[in-house]
Parts: sequence; C-alpha cells; structure tokens
Amino acid sequence: MDDERKNEGQDKGFIIKDRRFSAQREEEGKPKEEVKKDEPSKDDVSGKEGPLPEINFNSLILSLSTSALIQLGEIQDPQTKQPAKNLSLAKQTIDLIGMLKEKTKGNLTPDEERLLDSILYDLRMRFVRAKG
Repeated sequence: MDDERKNEGQDKGFIIKDRRFSAQREEEGKPKEEVKKDEPSKDDVSGKEGPLPEINFNSLILSLSTSALIQLGEIQDPQTKQPAKNLSLAKQTIDLIGMLKEKTKGNLTPDEERLLDSILYDLRMRFVRAKG
C-alpha cells in the first residue's frame, strides 16, 4: 500500500512512436512545392499508376464477370499469364451474379438490369460451352 502512495504522483505511462504519423508530420512540414502529386503514395502497393474505376453496381458486376471469364479460361490469368480453367469456381461466380440479380430485383436502373441480364446470359452460355 505504501508503494502505491509513492507512485500516485508519478506518471506510469508509456510512449508509442508510430512511424506512419511521424512520416506524415515530416511531409506536412515540407513546403507545398516539394510534395509531388505525381508520386505514388506510400500506401499504393499495386505498382501501377492511373485512376481506379468508379465504384458502383456496374463496376461490381463487371469485376465479377471478368473473374468468371478468367475461371472459364476465356481470359488469361493476370498472375500466371496463362489461361486456367476452374469450372466449379466459374459456376460459383456465375451463381453469385445470379443471386445479386434476384436480391436487387426492383432496385436497379434499366441500364443496370440490361447489363446484368446480358452478362448473365453470356456467362451461362460460355459455361455450357466450356462444360460440354
């Protein structure tokens, strides 16, 4: 108990130094001319430059469609640069797009519905051809 009374007046805290924040402070301290906007950010791990597409329902469907085309062997795998078929995974991706169609029924714009219908039809026909 006596030890507790002795330490009451003392700060028992600890110091955390996070390099992310210190790097940010260093950059903020630079004149604006020195901070180049064309440089890729430190958080960008893709190594590619350029704007990313807008995130919306159509881009989600197009992304899933591209995945299905890769799984069907229609497009080469971006990592291996070789076409690779995985029909069970392709079926699952096509079924996922079909589920999204059912769950979003009545909530889509006419353009979104047309895109979804045409992509589903195309992917299902490609799957049947790849299967048989």
